Amino acid sequence: MKVLFWGTPAFALPALRSLSEEGHVVVGVVTQPDRPAGRGREVAMSPIKQEALESGIPVLQPEKARGDEFLAQIRALDADISVVVAYGQILKPEVLAVPRLGSVNIHASLLPELRGAAPIQWAIVRGHATSGVTIMRMEAGLDSGPMLLRVEEPIEPEESAGELGGRLAEVGAEALVEALALMENGGIQETPQDHERATYAPKVDRETARIDWSLPADEVALWIRGMDDVPGAWTPHGARGPVKLFRPKVVNEMGGVPGEVIETGAEGVLIACGMGAVRVREVQPPGKRRMPAGDWVRGRGVAVGDRLGGEQQV
Repeated sequence: MKVLFWGTPAFALPALRSLSEEGHVVVGVVTQPDRPAGRGREVAMSPIKQEALESGIPVLQPEKARGDEFLAQIRALDADISVVVAYGQILKPEVLAVPRLGSVNIHASLLPELRGAAPIQWAIVRGHATSGVTIMRMEAGLDSGPMLLRVEEPIEPEESAGELGGRLAEVGAEALVEALALMENGGIQETPQDHERATYAPKVDRETARIDWSLPADEVALWIRGMDDVPGAWTPHGARGPVKLFRPKVVNEMGGVPGEVIETGAEGVLIACGMGAVRVREVQPPGKRRMPAGDWVRGRGVAVGDRLGGEQQV
């Protein structure tokens, strides 16, 4: 097939690569405009744009994927189908309908659960035992189109959103090429979603990722895992500024004032929650790299009795 590929982050890379490996022709890539990124806020291209340029694939970067001029550009590519993977914009029905076979999407949940922008993060935060990917036909609604293929995957006990996302990216790429093969052979069946069972996974931002230490330890641990690695669960640390926390382990036998550091050592930093405590094994202090929490302790970045949370000092 001739494919018009839509995607932006690294999550979409396995799908893009799998298309060429399976003999499909990617006639163009649509990705988000270059944006400032990193500590230096230098303008950077998306991982998908970089891959496309290295592969000699034409790249389109509209600020908004709509309008007569843009429609003319994608029509000229004469694609059989659009494949959309974490592109970053809601596409209008007239855009979805341009290829003769319409548009399909890799969604990182078992639809109709967790429709929306951040299904991987919320699957972990909400304590789901399983996740997966759904290949679906796109329509005007939010992730509401008929399902072509679903693949279920377990969520491992200490798995972070970043780790789960990397795994689902590969699973999604395999499911995509299987779905396209079934479409080519006329063997695909479209299953309508049960809209009454739909749940939602809204976009996460920095404020979403702020830790509430009054929650029980198991919920705090889920929050930290779910926000890892982007945007990163964080908490104020007084005048030292916000610190990001990673790799939590629940310790229900310990407790104290929520947000209080009750133990430090080579194994990490133990922090009291509303019930129980969480041992954090990796951290990222302001302006520094992600590091083992033991290094943070040895560098005197934190001490027993410190209170995390409360008002951030600017």
